[in-house]
Amino acid sequence: MRKFWLGWLLLLVCASRGAAVVAADDSRTVLVFGAASLTNVLDDLSKAFTDQTKVPVKSSLAASSVLAKQIEAGAPADVFFSADLEWMDYLEQRKLLKPGSRHDVVGNHLVLIAPVDSTVAVKIVKGMDLRAALGRDGKLATGDPDSVPVGKYAKAALEKLAVWDQVSGRIVRAENVRAALAFVARGEALLGIVYETDALADKKVKIVAEFPADTHPPIRYPIALTTHGGAGAQQFVDYVRSKPAGEIFRKYGFAPLH
Repeated sequence: MRKFWLGWLLLLVCASRGAAVVAADDSRTVLVFGAASLTNVLDDLSKAFTDQTKVPVKSSLAASSVLAKQIEAGAPADVFFSADLEWMDYLEQRKLLKPGSRHDVVGNHLVLIAPVDSTVAVKIVKGMDLRAALGRDGKLATGDPDSVPVGKYAKAALEKLAVWDQVSGRIVRAENVRAALAFVARGEALLGIVYETDALADKKVKIVAEFPADTHPPIRYPIALTTHGGAGAQQFVDYVRSKPAGEIFRKYGFAPLH
């Protein structure tokens, strides 16, 4: 009977040690808050990084505005990977980033899209008749121009082209760029303004035209450690800025900045 209980005791000790190992492994997990437009590429980056370092990565994807507000509210993100500079500035001004950890990583392009079977044709020039392209009841989907980066870029471009007033009442204000993409892919919006990389990720849409770079602020994706980030998060940021990561970004249409 004594041997029986000793055996059970040893089994419990081994199990508790195993649980401690799992907990330790979980504590090494890097939590990345990333812009929705990084959905596909971040999956590949995370897998490649984990294969190389054995450090697991989890991602929370949404509009940069939403993620920044969550970090401000205390969400335990280790890394913030934004689709614009303003929301990174927002956290930096509030001292929620590790000093010196911020870097611009990749660029992107702004494009006008339509459902893949659409016959619409639009030439992007100042004063173009975008309302005619939308027809009587057509909608234009993009991120919410008040907060979502792609929507802010879209509004800036449309204002520069002197057509914002034409279509401001037709805007579908999506919660993030992937939601805007989905509105067009489902045919619920006749046109959309998204990043080129998002358009390339969905075979149900096609690119109608690209907005000239001088119609909106440069599209830059900065990355930084939050004050919560540790050694594993720093490793991840270093990897994202590496040459192998640059090749993964190019695969999805992003333009590495270094």
